[in-house]
Amino acid sequence: MQDLERRALAVLKKFYGYESFHPMQYEVIEHVMGGNDCVVLMPTGGGKSLCYQIPALLKPGCAIVVSPLLALMKDQVDSLIANGVPAAAINSQQSEAQNREIMENVFKQNIKLLYVSPERLIADMDQWSSDMLISLIAIDEAHCISHWGHDFRPEYTQLGLVKERFPGVPIMALTATADRLTRIDLREQLGIGDAKMFIKSFDRPNISLSVVSGMSGREKLKRIVNFIEAHKGQSGIVYCLSRKNTEDMAKSLSALGINAKAFHAGMPTEKKLRIQRDFINDDLQVICATIAFGMGIDKSNVRWVIHSNMPKNIESYYQEVGRAGRDGMKADALMFYSFGDVKTLMSFANDSGQTMVNIEKLSRMQQFAEATVCRRRMLLSYFNERYDHDCGNCDVCNDPPERFNGTTLCQMALSAMVRTDQNIGFKMLIDILRGSRKSEIIAHGYDKIKTYGVGHDYSNAMWNAYLLQMLQMGLIYIAYENDEHLKITSYGNEVLYGKRQVMLSRFYYDNYAKKPVKKAAQSIEFEGDVDMELLEKLKLTRRAIAKAHGIAPYMVFSDKVLMVMAQEKPTTKAQFGTLYGVGEFKTNAYWLQFTAVIKEHLKK
Repeated sequence: MQDLERRALAVLKKFYGYESFHPMQYEVIEHVMGGNDCVVLMPTGGGKSLCYQIPALLKPGCAIVVSPLLALMKDQVDSLIANGVPAAAINSQQSEAQNREIMENVFKQNIKLLYVSPERLIADMDQWSSDMLISLIAIDEAHCISHWGHDFRPEYTQLGLVKERFPGVPIMALTATADRLTRIDLREQLGIGDAKMFIKSFDRPNISLSVVSGMSGREKLKRIVNFIEAHKGQSGIVYCLSRKNTEDMAKSLSALGINAKAFHAGMPTEKKLRIQRDFINDDLQVICATIAFGMGIDKSNVRWVIHSNMPKNIESYYQEVGRAGRDGMKADALMFYSFGDVKTLMSFANDSGQTMVNIEKLSRMQQFAEATVCRRRMLLSYFNERYDHDCGNCDVCNDPPERFNGTTLCQMALSAMVRTDQNIGFKMLIDILRGSRKSEIIAHGYDKIKTYGVGHDYSNAMWNAYLLQMLQMGLIYIAYENDEHLKITSYGNEVLYGKRQVMLSRFYYDNYAKKPVKKAAQSIEFEGDVDMELLEKLKLTRRAIAKAHGIAPYMVFSDKVLMVMAQEKPTTKAQFGTLYGVGEFKTNAYWLQFTAVIKEHLKK
């Protein structure tokens, strides 16, 4: 084993308690340790943080981590300190005296990771470039720099100066949500156009995906209550479209005996922090929130997410459902969809200042809500990830529509795209396939190509539905930067040349009158013999330790680690220290409390 890999694994075991890296993590670490820039795209819970935290611990000096939210900084710093890692953040919520003291420790090389806002980094750049030994600069939520990104933030645009001011320091841009155009744009904006792109699968197979349409009022509330009761005792988030909706939802749920509270940007800071703390500490089961909640929360045992209304784009949906099941265990995501949502979101898009981009993203979100193909296939194809089979863990797969072999139909469309040099959009393609005599068709000579009129037996609505399925399954994609022309993917080429077959959902005019999901919500699944009585005792112990130390329970140990503990029942320090997810620091800190509980349980 190479020396670098051996050192990296030793740090991983000592501070985090893991024996091996997730796929791609070590490749990123090795790349950055060589002094190189990179862009890292990993799903929520996919291990992005370790990609810069491990190099920060291996390299001399301090790593600067740029983060957009104070809550996110605090959560990361608290988690690192709980693992024995010297980390800190400077921000406006601390006094300048506190910030100065932290910076003195940074200059003395007593801090390994320093979290800052983009504005703070830009403001202090001159001093830091001369006085600080900087090991690397990690820019979290890097999609915020791009106008194509779903969460564009003007303050991020200043970060293009970082490469100029710190030319010898490796830059790592990280995000969980960036489509093809955003990836290209963020590299250019940061001045790291040649940076290597590391893209991990966006798939979160542990999260089941379901959409229910047409419900409103008491019918929707009843469905939400039944869903929450099927997840008894499990933490979850209900996302709502407006501040008033969050308060109404929390009030309705509370009246029915569910421990729920509202959370939105219009609330006093102290109240928001208290509610957030109660949720993190498992004192509050349900948060009813706008999208103001969640981005800065690293709570690993959120078991479910409900969208009471359709989100404004697929990136937001993906990011929000990704707040469930971060520990890799089973989680559920349920979304409610209505045309009223579309109308409201359309008005938001028109007032956004980026009308065309946001309307197009809203259109793709609506297509996801109305999909008759595997939802995971559509979700991953949006992020340009090939996924050419049904997932078996979404409502469409669990209750599939009528299917037929649509290979020939797809080949008609793909062939027409090739014969027009992939320089046409949806509408023009349908006109060619149906044999339209529009002047634009004749002017381009498209009436002379071999596939002109081959699909005249299919109506305009049918072609539109089937082309949407091809888009959703990843056979084609829309090049927004090229007049929204349709392009063929590698998967599409395999279908075109007869190497793959495609099953399509048969189109009916009432296709989109989606029926409610039949499959009931399931409880957590875990392989192996878990002593559930012991698990509850371990959770109580974890909670007591967390309260004594003023930290969140999941910062002591995740649910997954407690399940391993309840399965393996360690009674000695040696046994405890070799458990999955238990590092050297936490072994020394907690082994006595947990093994004492296990020993007492085994006696009984």
